[in-house]
Amino acid sequence: MWADPGERLAHMSLEELGNIKVTSVSKEPEQVYKTPAAIYVITQDDIRRSGATCIPEALRLAPGVNVARVDSDHWAVGIRGFGAVLANKLLVLIDGRSVYTPLFGGVYWDAQATPLEDVERIEVIRGPGGTIWGANAVDGVINIITRKARDTHGLMVSAGGGNIDQSTATARYGGGNGKGLDYRIYGMGDVRGHEFHSDGRNYDDWRLGQAGFRVDWEGNPRDTVTLQGDIYDEGVGQSTTFGLYSPPGQMTLDGLAKLAGGNVLGHWKRVLTDRSDIQVQAYFDHTNHFEPEIGESRNTYDVDFLHHMTLQGNQDFLWGLGARLSPATFAREVPTIDFLPHHQTDEIYSGFVQDEIPLHSPRVSLTVGSKFEHNNYTGFEIQPDARILWTRTPQQSFWASVSRAVRTPSRLEEDVQLTDFATTVPLPVYLRVVGDGRFFSEQLIAYEAGFRSALKRKVYLDIAVFYNDYDYLSSFQVGTFFLEPTPTPVHAVLPLLTRNGIAGKTYGFEVGPDWKPEKWWELKVSYSYLDMKLANRPGSNDPTSVLIDEGSSPRNQFFVQSLIDLPKRFEFDQTLRDVSALPAQSSSNVLPAVTVAGYLTADVRLGWHISRQLELSLDGQNLLQPHHAEFGGNPGVLVGIERCVYTKLTWESHGESK
Repeated sequence: MWADPGERLAHMSLEELGNIKVTSVSKEPEQVYKTPAAIYVITQDDIRRSGATCIPEALRLAPGVNVARVDSDHWAVGIRGFGAVLANKLLVLIDGRSVYTPLFGGVYWDAQATPLEDVERIEVIRGPGGTIWGANAVDGVINIITRKARDTHGLMVSAGGGNIDQSTATARYGGGNGKGLDYRIYGMGDVRGHEFHSDGRNYDDWRLGQAGFRVDWEGNPRDTVTLQGDIYDEGVGQSTTFGLYSPPGQMTLDGLAKLAGGNVLGHWKRVLTDRSDIQVQAYFDHTNHFEPEIGESRNTYDVDFLHHMTLQGNQDFLWGLGARLSPATFAREVPTIDFLPHHQTDEIYSGFVQDEIPLHSPRVSLTVGSKFEHNNYTGFEIQPDARILWTRTPQQSFWASVSRAVRTPSRLEEDVQLTDFATTVPLPVYLRVVGDGRFFSEQLIAYEAGFRSALKRKVYLDIAVFYNDYDYLSSFQVGTFFLEPTPTPVHAVLPLLTRNGIAGKTYGFEVGPDWKPEKWWELKVSYSYLDMKLANRPGSNDPTSVLIDEGSSPRNQFFVQSLIDLPKRFEFDQTLRDVSALPAQSSSNVLPAVTVAGYLTADVRLGWHISRQLELSLDGQNLLQPHHAEFGGNPGVLVGIERCVYTKLTWESHGESK
């Protein structure tokens, strides 16, 4: 809407957009120009004008991020390679709360349904963030930051619908006492239909209900307190295949995953002096995740402490401590899938230190630091980095970095016992994935450099190049056949042991120019190139993992978005996406297999601000073809992502904050 912070961001000059303050690189606010990392900020107005209806769709706006829709309610999101439905080298946070699951490693995107109207910005770091955020921030960090309660006073109601997003509705009310206390409450619901299935199975419907609150208190100049929380309940349609012993074979089951949970987070910041402050954050997160073949109930308790100081010589010094306990119970639903033990508590204890040191001139600085972390799988892990920044002018900077990051084991590598049927010739044969406690952390040494500049007030240019050296990546070690008499009938088992048998390198670059030829017209362009060279380490006999890792992320991605402000408060926005093929992603259990081809598609949005309070939009997505596949992962044929159209009406009263 015209009076909110997103509208103010939309009408900033490109120089001012480069001065947006971000917190994901150091946990303390700093300008994008002065950030020695490949960071991109997706603003509230970017999200609104993209026509995105969920967080993963909004992430398409960031260079170097590959978002592939698997079906109506699943996405594969990756940064600089290793795309997967559960991308285990990508750390995702919502207001600093980690949503990374220790069961499989990765993020259940269908459970991250933050109302888009309440998102202030999404900070996307391409490259390691382990020094600040710890393990699993290997290829990138995505931090979804919601708006302060003082910016959401009044009543907001939005509703929409179409052929895929069949009905969406959000209601929010916020207020305050005029003395530093502000609050909001919200509720939302979504009903999403299935995508295109050439076999007519249509299993991927989605139903969601969610509610939450936020309270901010700034009762004096020194203290800031936030308390917020959410609860949700949803049904996620999906298809799965698992092995059977009797009769020997496979079962494909189209069913409903039941997801429910809630969280509460508290954050306190106190300014000690004009050169020092402390922050304490704690959260509790409860999840119930029950799919047709597996189930897990998990509680997570997390607390973090941060101390920021400006030392002699204007050194910007940070140190912090953290602890996380995450007890979980696994529920066995089918005889061929199990995690042992059923009850386990994941534990992480950490500390970090970081110092930004001016060198000779305030324009050149060196940032060095390290995370020291202890987990219950691999013990101590150290993740250091060094970053140098040259701010040549207030609107132009160069940076370079070298970092070490690790991806620690999940229960999928350590504790899984997964048996799948292979053949009945000459007797029943099964493949069994076994986690036997011999998997250790994946490792990365990353080298990056970048340049960002505002050119002649109308062009903003952001360039990043990277070279990643990976070792001890996840693989399978093929064991020796053995006979197993029980359960009957007698069958042969080929073990696949989880190991660290792959090494290799990835390299590439991302270019993101932003051009405003006129005040009423803006062009956002990005191009990302990725090359992956992986191989089995000596002694590894993994037959497929290298091909899957290399072939599950696009080599080339091109994106262009045109944003036009028309007279009479109309907006006309167009997006074009060109994504190259994924040769490792194909139809499952279908011969001949069909792989995911490259695709070109376009989105169009027409928005009308009928009044200061009321906005109407009409959106068309994936308009260049009736449907196209973006990723595999489901049993059977590839799911086609359909051409869709939906409309949305939003009314907001714009209550005043004081």
